[in-house]
Amino acid sequence: MPFCSSCGAQITEEARFCTGCGQPLAGAVPPAPPVDRLDYTIQGDNLQVARVRLKAGQQVYAEAGKMVYKTASVQWETRMTGETLGDKLLGALRRTVTGESLFLTYFQAVDAPGEVGFAGNYPGRIQVFELAAGQSILAQRDAFLFAQPGVQLSVALVKKLGAGFFGGEGFILEKLTGPGSVFIHAGGDFVEFDLKAGEVLHVDTGCIVAFDEPVEYDIQFVGGIKTAIFGGEGLFLATLRGPGKVLIQSMTLQKMRRELAPMRSGGDERGPLGALGGIFNSED
Repeated sequence: MPFCSSCGAQITEEARFCTGCGQPLAGAVPPAPPVDRLDYTIQGDNLQVARVRLKAGQQVYAEAGKMVYKTASVQWETRMTGETLGDKLLGALRRTVTGESLFLTYFQAVDAPGEVGFAGNYPGRIQVFELAAGQSILAQRDAFLFAQPGVQLSVALVKKLGAGFFGGEGFILEKLTGPGSVFIHAGGDFVEFDLKAGEVLHVDTGCIVAFDEPVEYDIQFVGGIKTAIFGGEGLFLATLRGPGKVLIQSMTLQKMRRELAPMRSGGDERGPLGALGGIFNSED
């Protein structure tokens, strides 16, 4: 089935406007050709490495600085994405607001098969998503590790003001749209939920790693005043309403830094004003 080139929503053959974003359709985009699946393994426990075995001519792109090793048959090139100078500058600006570097590094096995390995910058796990054409996930800033060339990396704004201020992820999320395999990294261990329509999950702010685009993301007050002051979880909880899959992490980068900081007083509690710390950005 064709899909909208603006938002990736599926559309009918005779549609003139996209039902997802309302944009006029200059012509339905034909279904994407099948993506050549990656041959990979993820090794390790909480210090994981993704080992990707590339066929001759196969390519992946990664966040700058995430490569661990590569064989000699794999060529690499760091560049901005986009066809024109304007596209490249716009893409660089978008990547800057998500906390990523200005450049992406492309790895390709040219004349013979090769292997390349990627890892995150701190203890955690790697999760892979196999995205169909037009399918999107939203991920926390700095979660992107690497992906196939068919995956589009862009920016998504948090729709609800309260979630942007107090949800723990800031106003900017990474949007990853298929087709292809995409790998993300976050701290600690992962727990995955498959929410049914209308099902709600309450999550400690900052612990959300990624979720399907149809999932509604918001915040709510923790409850009574006593719970807010002495519960140790701050003033708000993030709420996720299905349908869709949700991935959460057991250890955020902020918690890790707090535990490793010298002269800390002990405990993992956050005061009621701690929820205000990540209003404009989030480093988790």
